[in-house]
Amino acid sequence: MTQPRKALISLSDTPYYHITSRCVRRTFLCGYDHDTQTNYEHRRQWIVERIRLLSSLFAIDIAAYAIMSNHYHLVVKLCPEQADSWSPLDIAERWMSLFKGPLLVQRWFAGQPLTEAEHSTVSDITEIWRTRLTDLSWLMKCLNEPIAREANKEDNCTGHFWESRYKSQALRTEAALLTCMAYVELNPIRAKMANTPEDSDYTSLQERIAPTFHLSEAVSAAIQQQTLQQFNHPLKPLLPFEGNTTTQIQAGIPFSLMDYLTLVDWTGRAIRADKAGHIPETLPPILERLGLSDTDWLNHTQQFEARYRRHFARKITSPLTG
Repeated sequence: MTQPRKALISLSDTPYYHITSRCVRRTFLCGYDHDTQTNYEHRRQWIVERIRLLSSLFAIDIAAYAIMSNHYHLVVKLCPEQADSWSPLDIAERWMSLFKGPLLVQRWFAGQPLTEAEHSTVSDITEIWRTRLTDLSWLMKCLNEPIAREANKEDNCTGHFWESRYKSQALRTEAALLTCMAYVELNPIRAKMANTPEDSDYTSLQERIAPTFHLSEAVSAAIQQQTLQQFNHPLKPLLPFEGNTTTQIQAGIPFSLMDYLTLVDWTGRAIRADKAGHIPETLPPILERLGLSDTDWLNHTQQFEARYRRHFARKITSPLTG
């Protein structure tokens, strides 16, 4: 019997979860579909952009992702404490980037005068939205449904795009977190879609090595596809690596990025009989392949956030809402 999500997600156990979602009948609807001889590779970029934009709106951080031809993987950290400091106006702006919202809230958001009872109703609504912006199920709803609609529109068809509801797995220990992240990052190599992690397109590790995500381009595309109403937020970086575990409270991943790269590279060289691909043993270590010394890499990682285009995107309004 299928369990409700609230029975599978427990912040008291862990904030980290591994998420997977597959295309219907596992067909290659995000890659090259051999049955129809059609290339849907561009849809992988849709998913990356949607993931990164939603993370910037929700109180949920992205630790790792890999977008494959017929499924994708996410490793997320639920951070409800981020939403505690958001004002009702912040909440409304975030939620109404995705949905129009009721007319009453639109009036309040536009600065029109309201009665005391109306203000109370707006307060109740924004508190509901605050909870939703911390909820994994709402994140996945806002991720999968627009992708399915856009793909069906492109294919001029109706019906399911995703095989079923997403699957989630709790990552209760640091070892489980790192093992899962490495597994996710190495998916393209195991599937023989790439030879090395740095060449693995549509993965978080490639983004960490060479950030290329353009916020303004992603927002413009989402507005054009009518999957965003507006967006006036900086891009939230991927969940950072913070070095080894300390006695201090750590919001990021308790591991160094350099050690993680080495771990992924070493793991990817292991040959498994049940998987098609692996990193060739003849390749030099990953930092050598990237042409970086230990010092260069440390400087690179310290400047990681600055390498993003983190400026505020201009507030763009949907053609449907003026």
